[in-house]
Amino acid sequence: QVHLVESGGGVVQAGGSLTLSCAASGNIGSIDVMAWYRQTPGKQRELVATITASGRTRYAESVKDRFTISRNNAKNTTYLQMTRLENEDTGVYLCYAIGDGSYRRGQGTQVAVSG
Repeated sequence: QVHLVESGGGVVQAGGSLTLSCAASGNIGSIDVMAWYRQTPGKQRELVATITASGRTRYAESVKDRFTISRNNAKNTTYLQMTRLENEDTGVYLCYAIGDGSYRRGQGTQVAVSG
């Protein structure tokens, strides 16, 4: 099994930046793709960004050119650098590890954009 712990959330003013981290432990060799989703009350969970084991990335249109997903394999950690944050970016950000036909999810970290 894979265990994920997210961190780095907080309150930030619109236009500001924040970097989220997702630390993975356990059977990390089974992970093919790491992903960040976000959940906002009243809305469907939205896929924000993904990164494959080889480093290929994909982004939701709403965050392209503002967010960057990366992974440090030596630290078993995936990051989400968020810049030019907007009120619409507010939500709980969840880290997913996908591989071997299944997925694991962390508990999430809250991001609140004000102003």
